[in-house]
Amino acid sequence: MLTGIIIAVAVVCFILLISIRQVSEYERGIRFNFGKFQKVLNPGWHIVVPIFQSYQKIDVRVKVVDVPEQDAITKDNVTVKINAVIYFNIFDAKKAMLSVEHCNYAVTQLAQTTMRNLVGSVTLDELLTDRERISNEICTIVDKATDEWGVKIQNVELKDIALPTEMQRVIAKVAEAEREKAAVITKASGELEASKNLSLAAQQLAGSPGALHLRTLSTINDVSSDQSNTIIFAIPIEVLNAFGNNNSLTNNVVNALTKTKKSTKKSK
Repeated sequence: MLTGIIIAVAVVCFILLISIRQVSEYERGIRFNFGKFQKVLNPGWHIVVPIFQSYQKIDVRVKVVDVPEQDAITKDNVTVKINAVIYFNIFDAKKAMLSVEHCNYAVTQLAQTTMRNLVGSVTLDELLTDRERISNEICTIVDKATDEWGVKIQNVELKDIALPTEMQRVIAKVAEAEREKAAVITKASGELEASKNLSLAAQQLAGSPGALHLRTLSTINDVSSDQSNTIIFAIPIEVLNAFGNNNSLTNNVVNALTKTKKSTKKSK
């Protein structure tokens, strides 16, 4: 009798030991009784009686799924190859287990279809320049569709957009033309600004009789820095008059030049 009790206790202990199941912090367990859903198992140790009960684990961490490259046609009939990456996690383990088979595969297929449909509704320029908005729209659409599966879409990022070789050359030509246009506009703006400054400088020089002469001397000084150059500079009388009629040196130069002119005329 005692031996039978010991054996029974040993069997019960053995069944209890093999019935212990551990659910980690990043997991949730789904326990079934005779194939019917019973409850969601939180992290920790749980008893799952063999034969009568079964359980499966669901990973609730954020998963990264690479959407394979897809051929799509934009709204303006340009064929592109596009791929993306999806970040999602399971927020309801019960729905993820009971509502959909192979959750990761289902999310990937839904993202592929949504991406092709959305790319077909935008032009190539919008696809290239407004990538963030398109990614957000894909994320919103897929997230709404996967709520019934207990899946939360965290983010969708378009990784790469491959264009045909002919289209790449066309885009390069357009970019080159835009740069040339900007260069011409910048050069014209510079010339306009320079002409305004020259006009203002001319007005200021015209208002001061000696300013032009000083500017001329400054230019000669800059040019004469190279000793290999020979400069011949003719000074008109009007420039000397700019120093004033009271300047004795100026008067002497003017008188000498006048006498020279008169003597030249008499000799003729």
